[in-house]
Amino acid sequence: MRPRLRARGHEIFTPTHTGLGERAHLAHKDVDLDTHIADVLGVIECEELRDIVLVGHSYGGMVATGVADRASDRIAQLVYLDAFAPRDGQSLLDLTSEDNGRNVREGAAKEGGGWRIPPNPAPPDTSPEDLAWVNSHRMPQPLKTFEQKIKLTGAVERLPRTYIYCKIFRPGDVFRQFRDRAASEKGWKCIELDASHSPNVTAPDALAAVLDGIAQGR
Repeated sequence: MRPRLRARGHEIFTPTHTGLGERAHLAHKDVDLDTHIADVLGVIECEELRDIVLVGHSYGGMVATGVADRASDRIAQLVYLDAFAPRDGQSLLDLTSEDNGRNVREGAAKEGGGWRIPPNPAPPDTSPEDLAWVNSHRMPQPLKTFEQKIKLTGAVERLPRTYIYCKIFRPGDVFRQFRDRAASEKGWKCIELDASHSPNVTAPDALAAVLDGIAQGR
């Protein structure tokens, strides 16, 4: 997404959460949601960023919500890309089915030493080339990031928010609840995208056009 959005005139920052990506060596069992919120807040502060369009994808919606609540004066718009949109006191596991929560904890117990969650499979429309690239970078995530309940002041509720709902391949659709909320509550805009859960991989041009439109106020 970086070259596509930069070609449209946008500056892009893509913070890495503690314990993932190039920061995998920092993973430990006590990394939680607050850790990842602090990661992004640190980038905003150190880069002196303002008037931000903050985008959270999937689990990243949990992080983006916390960041926006704590730095609402820096945020112009908050965008949830097929993402979790929690209310105060909710964890990611509170927003999924009991079966999914059980599977997450069982996966951590069996494959992650009790504290790492194995990655979810990529959407079925991911090309073989993209799948090879994605899988080479995917890694387990600390369980506490899914278990910790978010603490919100209410500031995030006063920000303009857009929900991008991806319509393709929706078995056990955990994200429909947030799409419906965005379509019915004041303060939200809802956009449906003809793509699967990771359009940054499977439909990057379409996603770039949507994000550009949001940033431009269209």
